[in-house]
Amino acid sequence: MHLTRFTDYGLRTLIYLAMRPDRLAQISDIAAAYRVSENHMTKVVHRLGQAGLIETIRGRQGGMRLAHPPAQIRIGDVVRKLEPDFALVECQGDGSCAIRGACGLERVLDEALAAMLAVLERYTLEDVIAGNMASLRRRLGLALPGEGAPGRVT
Repeated sequence: MHLTRFTDYGLRTLIYLAMRPDRLAQISDIAAAYRVSENHMTKVVHRLGQAGLIETIRGRQGGMRLAHPPAQIRIGDVVRKLEPDFALVECQGDGSCAIRGACGLERVLDEALAAMLAVLERYTLEDVIAGNMASLRRRLGLALPGEGAPGRVT
């Protein structure tokens, strides 16, 4: 299975926000940190807000933050909310396959997808960032005093 770039950016946005729980973030900051289009990031942030994963605050002092603590955000839940389609092949999608229902491939792929989603459900955003926070902050340009300069390995 291949996750869409949209879901990838959604997960990365959540990681970025988890790195700065005490401050609001701006779309421009996240887009710059990951070197992606602000336009595309705006769409991702909008969807994350619709999904209840982030809170957005309007106005001059506005921005966004996680809607829940990282330990309560399941990676599987995020993927389910952001991926538009889980069909791995045609027979799982619109049904245009000529041998649909006659072969066992659909069942096998359904089982594989369920297994992947079950693994993703076991992990939270906290699990993804735990043990790597200083390194993540440096790479995102968010290093705290004493964590070293961005780009420097300590």
